[in-house]
Amino acid sequence: MDLYSAPEREGDALRVSPIPALSEDSVDQMLVLAQRLRAANGGLLDEEVIDAVAEATGAPAEYVRLAVKIRADKQRTNPLETIRAQYLTLEPNTRRFVLSGLMSALAALMWALEWKIGSSAGNYGVLTMVATIFMAVGGWNMLLSRDPKGAAINGVILGGGCFGMFAIFSLILQAPVRIHATAIIPIVIGSAVGGWMLYRLLEKYRPQLGLKDPAKERQELLQQLVQLQDKLKQGEQRVTFLSVDIVGSTRMKEKADVLSVEYTFSEYHRFVERITLRNGGRVHSTAGDGVTCAFENPASAYAAARTIQSGLVELNQFRNKIGEPIVLRCGIHTGTVNMPDGTDITSVNFSHVIDVAAHVQKVCPAGGIAISDASSIQIPGGTAAVGTERAQVGNVGATIWLPRATPARAGHSIADATLSVQPPSPVVQSTP
Repeated sequence: MDLYSAPEREGDALRVSPIPALSEDSVDQMLVLAQRLRAANGGLLDEEVIDAVAEATGAPAEYVRLAVKIRADKQRTNPLETIRAQYLTLEPNTRRFVLSGLMSALAALMWALEWKIGSSAGNYGVLTMVATIFMAVGGWNMLLSRDPKGAAINGVILGGGCFGMFAIFSLILQAPVRIHATAIIPIVIGSAVGGWMLYRLLEKYRPQLGLKDPAKERQELLQQLVQLQDKLKQGEQRVTFLSVDIVGSTRMKEKADVLSVEYTFSEYHRFVERITLRNGGRVHSTAGDGVTCAFENPASAYAAARTIQSGLVELNQFRNKIGEPIVLRCGIHTGTVNMPDGTDITSVNFSHVIDVAAHVQKVCPAGGIAISDASSIQIPGGTAAVGTERAQVGNVGATIWLPRATPARAGHSIADATLSVQPPSPVVQSTP
C-alpha cells in the first residue's frame, strides 16, 4: 500500500507520519480543496499547493501536475487558463527557467524597439520602462528559486538571455546600436553571481521582509488539507440502498384516470415507507414511481425488499384503483457514503452507491430482487441463500432473488391476476 506523509507537531518542529494513500479520484478532490484554500487567502494554485497535494495523497508531484492539466481541459477554461495549466505541468525548476527566458526575451524586445523607434522621453521612454518591469518580474522569479544553484542559473538566463535576445532583435529590426559580442562573458558571470548572492540575502532576511518560507507554507497547507480530509471522513458510513421501481408504470398511468393514479401511487409510496421503517430503514428519496430507501445493513434491506414483494398481493387487492396489478423490481447495493452532518442520510444527494443500486434494479426481472455481491456476502447464508441466477452491471455482479411464483405479467386485471411460475432467465448484462 502506498503511503503519504501527514504533518504532526513534535515540539516546535514538524515531522511526518505515514497515512494510507488516497484513491485516484481523491487527488482531484484534494486539488479542488487546495485551490479553494488558496483562493480564500487570495492566492492561486501554485507549486506549494501541488507539493502539498502530492504529500497528502502519496501521488508523485508529476502526476498531480498532470491532474491539474486534465482538470483545466475538463473545465474548458479560456486560453490563458489552459496555458497556465500547461505551465504548471512542468517541473518547478523548469518553470522558473522558462519564465526567466520569457521575461528576458520580452525585455530585450522592448529595448530593441526603443533603439529602433526612439522616444520623446529619451532613453527612459515608455518601452524602456516596460522592459524594466519585465526584468523586475524576471528578478523576482529568480529569487523564488528553490536553491542558490537554481537562482544562479536563472540569473544567467535572465541577464545573458536578455543580452543575446537584444542582439538578435536589434539585428532583425536593424536598430542603430553597436553590440560587442565579448560583453556576453562578464554579463553571464555577473548574472550568475548576482543571482546567487541575492538568493542568499533573501534567505537571510526573509522573516524581516515578511516573506514565508516555501517549505513551511507547504507544510501549513498540508496540515489544512489533512484536517479537512479528517473532517470529511468523519461523515463516512457504510450504507445499503434499496431501489424500488414499478414495471410499466407509464403505460399503467395512461390507461387510468388521474384520481385513481394519484390515489394508487400515494398508497404504494406509503406501503413502501411503512415496510422500510419497520425494518429499520429510511426513505431516502422518491422520484415518480421510484423509491430509494437506506438501511444500516444489507440484511435489513433484503428483508424489507422481500416483504415489499410479498405484500404486493394485499396492496393490489385492496388499494390499487388503477385496474392493473403493480409489479415491482428491486435492487440492493452497499457502499461508503459521506453524510455532511454524519447522521442524516437524506443529506446524501450524489453517491455512486445510489447509482449502482438503481442500475442493479434495472436489470432485475419483474417481481424479483437483484442484490449486488457487495451486499449479498453480508446477508446470513451469503449469496447462496439469495439464489442462483446472476446479473452483471458493468463490473458489479449481482444475484437475483425470485419467488417461486411471480405476479402475472402486466395487462391482466386485478381480479384476474394469478400467480405463474417464472422460469430461470439467462444472465443479464448491462452497462450503466
